[in-house]
Amino acid sequence: MLAVGAHPDDIEFMMAGTLLLLARAGAEVHMWNVTDGSCGSAAHAPEDLALLRAAEARESADVAGAVLHPPIARDMAVFFEASLLSRAAGLLRTVKPDIMLVPAPDDYTEDHVNTSRLAVTAAFARGIPNFATEPASLPWEGEVVIYHAQPYGLRDPLARLVLPGWFVDVEGVMERKRDMLAAHRSQEQWLSRSQGTGFYLSSMEAMAHEVGRLSGRFTYAEGFRRHSHIGFCREGADPLSELLGARCLVDPGYEASLG
Repeated sequence: MLAVGAHPDDIEFMMAGTLLLLARAGAEVHMWNVTDGSCGSAAHAPEDLALLRAAEARESADVAGAVLHPPIARDMAVFFEASLLSRAAGLLRTVKPDIMLVPAPDDYTEDHVNTSRLAVTAAFARGIPNFATEPASLPWEGEVVIYHAQPYGLRDPLARLVLPGWFVDVEGVMERKRDMLAAHRSQEQWLSRSQGTGFYLSSMEAMAHEVGRLSGRFTYAEGFRRHSHIGFCREGADPLSELLGARCLVDPGYEASLG
């Protein structure tokens, strides 16, 4: 499986608990931060900060036992364009994930939204022989099921609450999820200064608690919406539920609302 975030720490905020549970279930887990995080500080030059955040991302991936893939863009430079798409598709053909956890398509920042678009389109292009990747790679026609994580803050850019259809019980891995996020010390310092001491970790816990409340069953949860199957997998494919069993709750009301 492959978890994709725009910035180092995005996976940890919204997807890391599910990643940890999938690893526990026997999945080979991969993490990919599309950007180098080079804008997230007022104290470090971009080049120095990129190195620092790469080290923090490796520390987090080590907590999860995940393979970490290098970024392909600077912060605020994630655009839906051919060069980045070619590199993203090359990574997809290398990893060959059966499950992808990607950002929400309706998140608060364009880096997140464009990362979501790049990841989904790279997956769509995985088996197209005439689509050239960087580096060059052979097409892969395997099935991939894509789940979109909740937007940061659980609301779309117009402040509307986003309700997930899949809820994953992450209470049993909250300590390790917290450890993964805490590895990003430069961001804890950056956001604590602007948002208040303790904001960094407490905001993650508050969102997980709120998603748990929305589930009606779990104390701490992560939420997802499943992408359309067309071009990616069999209709109805749901490996997240198959692997996680009772830890994964699918809201029948959400499914019914799709028509």
